[in-house]
Amino acid sequence: MKSGVIIFPGSNCDRDAITALKDITGQAPAEIWHKTTEWPTGLDFVVVPGGFSYGDYLRCGAMAGNSPIIPHLKKFAEAGGHVLGICNGFQILTETGLLPGALLRNAALNFVCRNERLIVSPNSSAFTSQYKTGSEVIVPVAHHDGNYFADADTLDLLEGDGRVAFRYADNPNGSARDIAGILSTNGRVLGMMPHPERAIGGHEGGSDGRALFEGVMNALATV
Repeated sequence: MKSGVIIFPGSNCDRDAITALKDITGQAPAEIWHKTTEWPTGLDFVVVPGGFSYGDYLRCGAMAGNSPIIPHLKKFAEAGGHVLGICNGFQILTETGLLPGALLRNAALNFVCRNERLIVSPNSSAFTSQYKTGSEVIVPVAHHDGNYFADADTLDLLEGDGRVAFRYADNPNGSARDIAGILSTNGRVLGMMPHPERAIGGHEGGSDGRALFEGVMNALATV
């Protein structure tokens, strides 16, 4: 599996994503600067990492969503590539239209940084294939604008199509229907606020995020 990590000014979880991918795949991912107009060849999986792209000015992810690399990311996703947007990366994916909805200020108006219990539902995508549907995993969160919002019709569509990948067991931010992560129509783009790259079994104290990356790797190995 050939992977890459897109880096914006203000990304602060790119090193975590790079470390996780190198540890799990055995290969260092391509580091893709947001201003490049050349997409690395042969990529299978791309991570849009967390952080505070452009200092979260204007609106979280809005400025990054207009970076020169975005048309290439969209083309990659439209061609069936696997994309994982984590935290600020999730915000960027909604700003670019690769995923529906928006991420608002946390309901309690505070920054939340702690481990959270997530419920896997369903396990039909590559990202969730190594978990059991309905199982509980622990993955850290660290965000101020993680309150997922979409209109009722969109939420019903996500539910009906099985595109809610993860839910919070104890909703930390007010997200609609406890949503922690959602999938694209083809199931190959996942946006989530929790940080699986910070739970791969190293010094972090937990390994429940590792299976997410392994699921993608295994899915691509069978293609």
